[in-house]
This record gives sequence, structure tokens and C-alpha cells, in this order.
Amino acid sequence: MIHPHIADALKVPDLVRLTDGLVLIRFESMKIYSALAAVRRLLERGTIRPGQTLLDSSSGIYAYALALACHRYGLHCHIVASTTVDTTTRAQLEVLGATVEQVRPSRNLKLDQELRVRRVREILAARPGTHWMRQYHDDVHYLGYQEVADRIRAAFPDRPLSVVGGVGSGASTGGITERLRAFDPAVRLVGVQPFGSVTFGSQDHHDPEAIIAGIGSSIVFDNVRHHLYDALHWLDFTHAMAGAVALLRDHAVFAGLSTGAGYLAAGHEARRHPDRLHLVIGADTGHRYVERVFARHREALAPAALKPVEITHPEELAMPWSTMAWQRTPCPAAWKERAA
Repeated sequence: MIHPHIADALKVPDLVRLTDGLVLIRFESMKIYSALAAVRRLLERGTIRPGQTLLDSSSGIYAYALALACHRYGLHCHIVASTTVDTTTRAQLEVLGATVEQVRPSRNLKLDQELRVRRVREILAARPGTHWMRQYHDDVHYLGYQEVADRIRAAFPDRPLSVVGGVGSGASTGGITERLRAFDPAVRLVGVQPFGSVTFGSQDHHDPEAIIAGIGSSIVFDNVRHHLYDALHWLDFTHAMAGAVALLRDHAVFAGLSTGAGYLAAGHEARRHPDRLHLVIGADTGHRYVERVFARHREALAPAALKPVEITHPEELAMPWSTMAWQRTPCPAAWKERAA
């Protein structure tokens, strides 16, 4: 196939068997699916028009995806970037024609996200014609993952399936699983979170070493549909690093921290549910983690020695790794009230 644009080629994932019960769906940059489908739908609706500027906040891979979508469809792109956006990604964004402004360095996830949202609102007030993509809140971002789910369903038509991946904005794990459950309601969804994220109640647990970009939040994301998740895992940076390094060492897969965290969580789930195939979502490559993770590979913990604390309620959370059965429970009303 000859693709009309590089974005159409880059979005397509590879399926890699890690063990009999574990398969990785590896993306160059997962959110390209989401951004392309969202921009296409918004153009079809007339919500946006060619030549308009699209704006959003990002910790990295959505920024790249949106820049590619704007390049493909003749739109301008403005990114308010997290401190986790590396030099390589920023250079690509700028060459693609995106304007990029990076918030000042911050000590934690909460401050980083608050600064970005504040800046987005300032830009919207100053430039009324700019369209805010709202990747965290507009469910148009679910659309692209239906195609991913169809690829998964075609590859694994018979075996009971569990999807394991970072929760993030909710669109990727949620969109894939909703589509899969339209054909098989028994598909399980296991979400991965960093400590410090409000999404599933770990905001009182601060991970001092690092932000695991893209899988947690200090603000409420409307695109997270809590009732889709069967189980949750919370992991700190050292455990995500252990998973990422092990994935490269054992399977030659160079992937980011969220994939490393998912790999560790999926291994635990596969031991508990050996009858199921566990599909780990590998959202991006490991390039932006070279200095912070892979250059320190000798410090990485051995995954075989790691196991989570099993809890029954988020109030029991304990670092560095906890897990609980979520059982497709809706977001507790008290959490919504506290956020408001």
C-alpha cells in the first residue's frame, strides 16, 4: 500500500508476541489514530475549517500526533507543552510547522498540568478563532481507536482477551475496549496509573522521582469512563522503569515508561488469569526516555522480584505498586463533587 501521508503509515501498530499469554501492540505514536480521526470528523462537521489554528496541551505524543494531523489536513497547530516534552520531539513539532511553548519546569504533575491549562485559556481569550482540541474532554478522540480494535479482533478471534494500558485521557483504552465489547462483553480492561493521579484516587501519594508522562492526571478528565475498567494498577517510576528496561532486555522492544508499567502489570495479570490473552498497549517508543530511564539501566529493579499490594479501596493505596479489582464501577459521586 502507498499511503497518502506519512501519518497514515506511522499510525499502524505491530503485534509482537512476548509470551504465550502476553502480546504487545506496539505503536510508533499511538495518538496519531486519535488525532487524525478527530480532525477529520471536526472538518466534516464544519466545526473547524482548513487554515484554522488547532490548540492543545500535551506531554508529548498527542502534540506530535496533532502536528501530523494538521500537516495532513492543511491546518495550523499550537502546542502548550509539558516539561516532559524532549528536544527531539520539540524540534520535529517546529519543523512540521507547529508553534510550541513549553511551561516552566515544575516539581510535580499537578503544577505542570495547571500551568498548561491556564496558558491554553489565555491563548483562547487572546485569539478567538483558535479551536481547542480538548483531548482530555472531547469524546471525538475515541473515534480513531475503533479501527485499532477491529485489527485486534481480527488477529485474536477466539481467545478470551484482556487489554492492559495506561489510562491517560481515557480515549485509547476506553475506545479500544468499548469497540471490542460490542462483539464480546467479556473483554477485560486493566488500567495503569501513576501515583499522584486524581483519576482513580491516588492524588495523595506523591512519587518524588518522576512524572510518568501521559497516563495520569492532576485534573479531572471527562474522557475517562471509569465504568469500563475491570482492574487498576498504580506503579511508581522505579517500577515503570523496571518494566521498560526488562522489555528491551528480554524482548528487544524499545518503548516508553507507560509501556513498561503496562508490561509489569500485564505480567501479574497473566499469572492470575492464565486462560486469557493479555494485550499490552505500547503507546510510543523509548526515545524521549533515553537519559531518564535507559541510560540508567543498571539501576533498574529485577521484575521477577516485584509484586503489588492487593487492595480493596483506593484509601488503602501503598507505594510503590498497588492493584485492585475495579469491577466496572462508575466514578464515585464524591470524587466528582471534590473536583468541582
